[in-house]
Amino acid sequence: MAGEGHDTPRSPVPRLRLDELLDELQVRMDEVRGTRDRLNGLLEAVMSVGRELDLPQVLTGIVEAAVVLVDAEYGALGVIGDDRRLAEFLPVGISDELRARIGDLPSGHGILGELIRRPEPLRLAELSDHPASYGFPAHHPPMHSFLGVPIRVREEVFGNLYMTEKRGRAEFDAEDEAVLSTLAVAAGIAIENARLFEEVRVRERWLEASSDFTNELLSGSAEIQVLEGMLERACEITAADMGVFYLVGPGGELRGSLALGEGAEAHRGMVLPSSEGTLAAAALAQDGLITVSDVESDERVTVQPERWTGFGPAVAVTVGTKERLSGVLMLARRRGRAPFAAMEISALPGFAGQAALALELADRRRDAEQMSLLEDHDRIARDLHDLAIQRLFATGMTLQSARRFVEHPEASERLARAIDELDATIKIIRSTIFGLREHQVPGAEPKLRLRAVQAVGAAADVLGFAPALRMEGLVETVVSTAVADEALAVIGEALSNVARHARARHVEVSIAVADGVLVVAVTDDGIGFLPDGGRRSGLRNLAERAEKLGGRLTVSARGGVGTGTCLEWTVPLPGAVV
Repeated sequence: MAGEGHDTPRSPVPRLRLDELLDELQVRMDEVRGTRDRLNGLLEAVMSVGRELDLPQVLTGIVEAAVVLVDAEYGALGVIGDDRRLAEFLPVGISDELRARIGDLPSGHGILGELIRRPEPLRLAELSDHPASYGFPAHHPPMHSFLGVPIRVREEVFGNLYMTEKRGRAEFDAEDEAVLSTLAVAAGIAIENARLFEEVRVRERWLEASSDFTNELLSGSAEIQVLEGMLERACEITAADMGVFYLVGPGGELRGSLALGEGAEAHRGMVLPSSEGTLAAAALAQDGLITVSDVESDERVTVQPERWTGFGPAVAVTVGTKERLSGVLMLARRRGRAPFAAMEISALPGFAGQAALALELADRRRDAEQMSLLEDHDRIARDLHDLAIQRLFATGMTLQSARRFVEHPEASERLARAIDELDATIKIIRSTIFGLREHQVPGAEPKLRLRAVQAVGAAADVLGFAPALRMEGLVETVVSTAVADEALAVIGEALSNVARHARARHVEVSIAVADGVLVVAVTDDGIGFLPDGGRRSGLRNLAERAEKLGGRLTVSARGGVGTGTCLEWTVPLPGAVV
């Protein structure tokens, strides 16, 4: 045949179809591979956010994982506050420098607020086309495509994930929405775990603070020092910028205050006849915990509202009950900071109740110590009366009866002087017994002994250590109230001078009554008098106080310059037994 020995041309159509099928298969394989990679990425993201228990790290990890999963240029996580606005906003993709140029972070208007009002996924090809779009502030980068999904913790909408500017294509697709929604579900679980962990940790810190507070107070530490420690711990646990404790009297009057932190100077030493018009009054009216979103503009604060200038969120809680109220504890944050979360302050009433109980137990301990001291006074007075006076009186009677047998004039005179000395001694002991048995009348002015103890104890906070106190003689009975007032003023001024100038490590205060004279001495081991007389400030007042009462003031170095100082304030006591 003519055609034998020659190849027949083949049709190119089957090869073209095979190439198309191979290309389509390659596309499908790439899609499957991409889907697999995305699922792997989603799984890795879910596992990564579930590993963390620190809430700030969990939130940061969620938004960083979301940006990678949907291939977005910008992303953010907004946390919804109690006022249905954004309490926190964590952006990704914008540098710190650009963020500072843009200004304040968004609070929940426009498109961001749309997801707060309608918590369901929202996907837009162009942001500006949506009716809720308000535009962007100055220096804000342009954004077009948008994808947002809510994050739910149980039935509560915790916040929203916001993604913008899909890389390489015009808009986010349904698969991006499904991936982001899946991540949001896992994020809700991770957030709930982190919140529970944080709540347990915060409660542990409150319990530890309550235990430390109670132990310090019942171990005999100064009450003011312990209350300042309580304020410091409360500010630390709640991240408050300022803590204030108002001491409230039984009639609602403010008897003083302690304050720590920024702006604390305006709140220290508050003394008012009534708490009306203060944040403390609002807490007392509710008899518990109150929260304030903006204390600077709160209508209830009408007395000296300028003290709260610059502060926003605040919380106040009563310490004690209406029957036995100790005060009001207040914590505040600077304006612009997040409000106090319920998790942060839920244990605050229990902490305040524990503090009130510890204060009451400390009062009862002091009362018991005072009763024990009074019982010791009564016992000593009985022993002096039943033993010492009776023996001295019997000795005096014996000496008197023996005088008629003494013929030598000088011996008789010495015997008479001894009898007179015994009579004077009996008078002194009887006066001492009277002082020991004279208990403090409620509401009456405290005696010099108790007031001196209180004055020296108060000076410990300024000096950094407790001065020693020694008292001798009839301090309670022969020192009048007027002289006692002057003596206490001398002690206060002398200890203040030591704290300001002496750099001492030991101070001793001595109050002695003998031979009709009161001697108040304050001795320290400090640097002594400076060559230029720098430590003489305030001594003129002490000298004038002594001269007014017919006494004198002497100040001397204990052993030379730089070896400490001894101050002696001496005044006579009219009517005292000499």
